Amino acid sequence: MAFRGSLAQPGGRRAAWIDSLFVDHSIFRLLWDNVGEVIPGKLYRSNHPTPGRLARLKQRFGLKTLINVRGKRECGADALSRDAAAQLGMTHIDMAFESRGAPHRERILRFHGIYQTLETPALLHCKSGADRAGLASGLAIMFEGGTASDALKQLSWHYGHFSRSNTGILDAFFRLYQQTAEGRVPFLEWVATEYDETALRAAFRSHGLSNFLNDTVLARE
Repeated sequence: MAFRGSLAQPGGRRAAWIDSLFVDHSIFRLLWDNVGEVIPGKLYRSNHPTPGRLARLKQRFGLKTLINVRGKRECGADALSRDAAAQLGMTHIDMAFESRGAPHRERILRFHGIYQTLETPALLHCKSGADRAGLASGLAIMFEGGTASDALKQLSWHYGHFSRSNTGILDAFFRLYQQTAEGRVPFLEWVATEYDETALRAAFRSHGLSNFLNDTVLARE
């Protein structure tokens, strides 16, 4: 099931909420969020916000931009958060990342371009706020001149991230820079000239039990 309708159509908003709550699992996000501060006063992170939560976070942090690191999706949660951002006068940006693949060079560089002109404060989100949100948050820290150790703190069990599952390749990305280039080559230069996605993918190993928990029990994207 996917929501492909319009919120303006009769019954459209109701259909979007049903899809969001029961297909995209936002029924759980009504009860739990993992909002966190990434760059003080500038960038925050969370799981996919419901319209009400987005309004509260806008008031709390003065948000001006919503960054969707899930990318555009045909689902009720996507339609509702886009509409809510528009109603709140916030800019909505799509910047898709993967949760189980080696981060793509071109996407990292594209995100840096977006980050340079970002109207802040901004909130970034994926579905669960654990993996892709953690990657994007870690990248923002690197863009700000932080260390790989600082970036890795954004990929934490505190946000629901499991480093021993397939999503641990995101941790491996920052560790690769830490072990091979940090202190020798600036992060963005390393990404542009030395980072090898294929080699990282080939070298990474995950743990089956963690994958079962992440992919089957929690049904993460």
